[in-house]
Amino acid sequence: MAEDIEKIYKNYAKSVYRYLVSLTHDEDLAEELTEETFYRAVYSIHTYNGSCKISVWLCQIAKHVWYQELGKRKRHPNQELQEEIPSPNMSPEEATLFQSNKMDLYRAIHQLSEPMREIVHMRISGEFSFAEIGEILGKSENWARVTFYRAKQKIMEVL
Repeated sequence: MAEDIEKIYKNYAKSVYRYLVSLTHDEDLAEELTEETFYRAVYSIHTYNGSCKISVWLCQIAKHVWYQELGKRKRHPNQELQEEIPSPNMSPEEATLFQSNKMDLYRAIHQLSEPMREIVHMRISGEFSFAEIGEILGKSENWARVTFYRAKQKIMEVL
């Protein structure tokens, strides 16, 4: 049993971590939540019925862990976006424009519906394939592609 759990961890920890980074935008928090995800998975392995891939089941647990963390902190995930540091070679005007453009983009993403916002974060921050996104969200790869395309269109309209 311990060997099976170790094998599951080795095979899926990186994917769960990437998924959580895409949700949290915080590598340290994602690492902490990945540990919590596997802790919960170990204690609820008896509930896994095989109706979905183990990676999907783990990402569902990870999402639940993330939402519980949000509840504890009572804040919205999009308010926690990490700030990128402008290049030191930029002039103050360029740095201000860079920050302004970035904030406009974050606001546009925040205006998207929950599934669109989640797909954008997973695709860009988590670098998940459309097949992986569809699988994690319980939808098809094509649905993930179309939804991402529509999300990009809406972002472009806002910007």
